[in-house]
Amino acid sequence: MIRRAFSLVVVVMVLAALVVMAWWLPNRDAAGVAGLAATQLNSVSFAPFRSGQSPLANRFPSAAEVDADLALLAPITRAIRTYATIEGDYDVPALAARHGIKIWLGLWLGGDRAQNAREIVKAIMLANAYPDTVERVIVGNEVLLRRDLPVDALIAAIDEVRGSVRQPVTYADVWEFWEQFPQLAQHVDIVTIHLLPYWEDVPTGIDDAVAHVVATYRRVATRFPGQKIAIGETGWPSAGRTRREAVPSRVNQVRLIAAFVAAAQSEGFDYNLIEAFDQSWKYKNEGTVGAAWGIFHADRTGKFPAGIRVVNDPDWATHAGFSVLCGLLLLMMGLWGPGLGGQSLTAGGQARIAILAMVLGGAVVFAHVGTWTRALDHYLLAAYAVNMPAQAWLALLLIRHAGMRWAGTRWAGAPAPPARSFAQATETVRSLLRLRPYLPADPAGRLDDLFFVFVWTAMVLQLLLIFDPRYRDFPLPVFAVPLVCVLARAAFGEHRRGGGGREEFCVGATLAAAALASAVIEGSENMASVVWNTAALILAAPALLRLLPVRAKT
Repeated sequence: MIRRAFSLVVVVMVLAALVVMAWWLPNRDAAGVAGLAATQLNSVSFAPFRSGQSPLANRFPSAAEVDADLALLAPITRAIRTYATIEGDYDVPALAARHGIKIWLGLWLGGDRAQNAREIVKAIMLANAYPDTVERVIVGNEVLLRRDLPVDALIAAIDEVRGSVRQPVTYADVWEFWEQFPQLAQHVDIVTIHLLPYWEDVPTGIDDAVAHVVATYRRVATRFPGQKIAIGETGWPSAGRTRREAVPSRVNQVRLIAAFVAAAQSEGFDYNLIEAFDQSWKYKNEGTVGAAWGIFHADRTGKFPAGIRVVNDPDWATHAGFSVLCGLLLLMMGLWGPGLGGQSLTAGGQARIAILAMVLGGAVVFAHVGTWTRALDHYLLAAYAVNMPAQAWLALLLIRHAGMRWAGTRWAGAPAPPARSFAQATETVRSLLRLRPYLPADPAGRLDDLFFVFVWTAMVLQLLLIFDPRYRDFPLPVFAVPLVCVLARAAFGEHRRGGGGREEFCVGATLAAAALASAVIEGSENMASVVWNTAALILAAPALLRLLPVRAKT
């Protein structure tokens, strides 16, 4: 007994070390990059919205909050770029003047002509009232990209502002639209282009991103000889979906900013980085990635603290610790939970339970990190509140199931009863929706039914990735524990042919077909797509296997 306990302790210590190493390896100093140098930036995009605030809902920050933001930015940037003049009960130029910050004053043009007129009047007033602070006026942002106005109406607005202020006047849009509408250049003092390698129709990976920006700048300069050129937006997101070789991450964001600023100083670029602060409200229109372009988080903490190497998960040690803790709790449930007794397991059985428990502990924390950090609105918070307890329950059911399977048996275990069909699981779900819940009496049945819910959810999300993919993340963390469940039960020898029906075909075949289609659409360069779509096929495999006929015994 003592020898068996000692062996278990050794195994657990080794497994805990492996779990910690799994979190440490991608976040060790050698995998990180140096933070930003103490060089003052030329300009950064300034949207002062905090979490819970949004121009879409007319919830604006206070003047005091804006003033605090400007005080935070004053040491690191010469200027800021704004995008609208009629927001909140404050005037940004008046506040910026206190901190010695110059402004690229933007006015918003959209489909509402009356609101456009109000923006124009306010912009002219601010430019003339603060001539020492407002150094240029940007009449509209990506109006042609959004198709909010025809080019003639845009030109009329530019001409109106240009004839009413002393500062240089410009319009800002993606560089391709300047090439598509070159007549705009005759009506502006500066050609302001957006160069966003991540968002290009053909995305550029981080290794080539700055070279792409420089080459495109030179291309536009050649197209408009003698015209002043400014980069109105460039940057890189710290989170969100991968687009081919363009991978959002903290490390890649600081790499882009540092390399671009060095190139801009060498080339003499007039530029503005997007952006000062993460903007949670942009999730509504642009997904996770739209909310993750800031140099600062939405809570105003810096992403790149001075003197500290930047890694993708600076909290990896905390996550590793909780992974080990979750693993230990699951191990206790697997060895000594209700109906179990650790003494009935061989030393090998205890070791296998320990391996599964630690893997599940890591999966639970990985799921939490990947979903909680992206819960940017109340809908996503609600989804998190459902998904995480469900994954935790699945982990608990699986570890108890494993304990019962291995108690007093060898690795293969005694023959398991047939898994419940998706049709039976559907009836369980229907009973819950009718508020007359019927749950299987045995944990294995509950495990089967809960797994069905995850596979059904994966099918729905996979279809959305086919038909509406641009702003959707690959949902690997949402299915971390179900993936472990599939692989563990494969090791148990519990995935069998036969017994499948309409539900298995509809859910499993649809998920598998959509995963293959998504993989083709995204391309092999997108490793996040490769990983997720492989995971989706694994989730679909048990249902597809049950559609195959049982082999005849010979």
